[in-house]
Amino acid sequence: MNLRKYLIVLAIGMAAATTLAVGCAPAANSGGNAVASGGNSDKHDDDDDDHKHDGIKLSHEEMEKGKNIFFNRCAGCHGVLRKGATGPNIEPESTRKKGTAYLEAMITNGSPAGMPEWGKSGILSPDEVKLMARYVQNDPPPPPERSLKEIKESYKLYVPVDKRPTAPPAGRNWQNYFGVVLRDVGKVAIIDGDTYELVNIVNSGFAVHILRSSASGRYFYSIGRDGKVGMIDLWMDKPDIVAEVKALNEARSVETTKFEGYLDKYVIVGGYWPPMLVIMKGDTLEPIRVVSTSSYEIDNGEFVREARVAAIVADHHSPTWMVNIKETGQVWSVDYSQLGDGNGPLGIRMIAAERYLHDGGWDSSRRYLLMAANARHKISVIDTKTQKLVANVETKGQVPHPGRGANVNHAQHGPLWATGHIGSNHISFIGTDPEGHASNAWKVVKLVELPGIGGGNLFIKTHPNSRHVYCDRALNPDKELADSIYVIDADTLEVKKTLLLPEEFRGHKAVHMEYNKQGTEVWVAAWGRKDQKGAIIVYDDKTLEIKKIITGDWMVTPTGKFNVFNTMNDIY
Repeated sequence: MNLRKYLIVLAIGMAAATTLAVGCAPAANSGGNAVASGGNSDKHDDDDDDHKHDGIKLSHEEMEKGKNIFFNRCAGCHGVLRKGATGPNIEPESTRKKGTAYLEAMITNGSPAGMPEWGKSGILSPDEVKLMARYVQNDPPPPPERSLKEIKESYKLYVPVDKRPTAPPAGRNWQNYFGVVLRDVGKVAIIDGDTYELVNIVNSGFAVHILRSSASGRYFYSIGRDGKVGMIDLWMDKPDIVAEVKALNEARSVETTKFEGYLDKYVIVGGYWPPMLVIMKGDTLEPIRVVSTSSYEIDNGEFVREARVAAIVADHHSPTWMVNIKETGQVWSVDYSQLGDGNGPLGIRMIAAERYLHDGGWDSSRRYLLMAANARHKISVIDTKTQKLVANVETKGQVPHPGRGANVNHAQHGPLWATGHIGSNHISFIGTDPEGHASNAWKVVKLVELPGIGGGNLFIKTHPNSRHVYCDRALNPDKELADSIYVIDADTLEVKKTLLLPEEFRGHKAVHMEYNKQGTEVWVAAWGRKDQKGAIIVYDDKTLEIKKIITGDWMVTPTGKFNVFNTMNDIY
């Protein structure tokens, strides 16, 4: 993309500093079970059947279609109520001022600040673009609530604990399995990381956002955009779902318990809508507790109904979960030690951090938790030993989006944690050792500039056995940049090489890197549309050459990849 074209798109799109994690990133079609999450589809005012506002008119059928598309594509960044967080506020008071033509251009072209090019990429048809430009100028329909009773009614236990295997599968290095999200077909592929063999394909539900390993590694817990939680038993000859529950209407995060004495005792899910926590038994997924996360934001103390759970990380050193409450700017330390069967007290300590919180992970010591406040371009650092905010670090880039981040032990700077950015082409390396390298602690000690214009980074990854750091640019509007993975030398902290997807997968977008258990290979998704055959490109970490291409007719919209060993041990 030349500079003039970039600036034109930038001028159209800077207002939409939108971000998408893999699980909520652009998909090929507007399919998916969204009706239950998009609002009450049966209830309309008799006087407002046409949803007419300022000359913008939608039929009942158009409103329903727009509602489903908005849930699948837009709500993750702008919110179900459209009040904004990572993306801007797009309530009718704002969108009507911009007008239909402006909105159509934005939805079509996206922006280098992170707004996907929904129309240009073919994800939305021209008619759908026009529909959505009108839809967002109408009032949002009221989204439905969800009670513990409803959650329990959706619960299904397919294989009781005493009917499951008592030993791992013979002849399999199951801790080197990869769970690969096939996003738009609602499936998860389990692939043997030693042999590259497809072990099984599991029906998981729409648009799985992440997989989390149990502390033992035996189970994968999946969480989808549709709020469905699945429990996959990896000890089965063909791993499959043994229990599932529709915990929420829309969700992004799931985590187990990792403190000694509580290993795999509980599972927690965080809701985008309704904004709440759902706690289940770790071995069966039986729901036992719900907790609302609606609260008061840290800036002005205003009440936020849509206070969404963006990320959850399990503490290894205490019986707590660390929970990001996006809109309020709070990190909750949730103590489950007295929970019992669900009726005991749940200790919650609210730590004021920064708005709007998104994702993040541990430093190498697992004492400090670093979480992106991506709308403020900062990283909030929580000391989990003292349960206090240590710092809000300016990243020097725009809209940080680290995933879990990447930990590097540098000869000069000491332990570092890195994040990429959606809104700019920067990788920020932050010092994380206040005792051994005090002068570098909670500062950006190195700012790496990636080749080309604009951001679009979603994920960054490394491994203790590697001297490389990998990052993607999947949301960059330049197709070649989006097709590339950038390799940073962990010693020089400079870009060492750019890995371009193989010719047959150009235009797919390279996204989400994951190492194998040994740290000798890096798996990258070639993520295309639903009507394209995708692939996993396996690179040798030493030579940076392609070692294997895993593909097939079943490889549809591959996105996140999660290695069992690395995920259970929080290696990144």
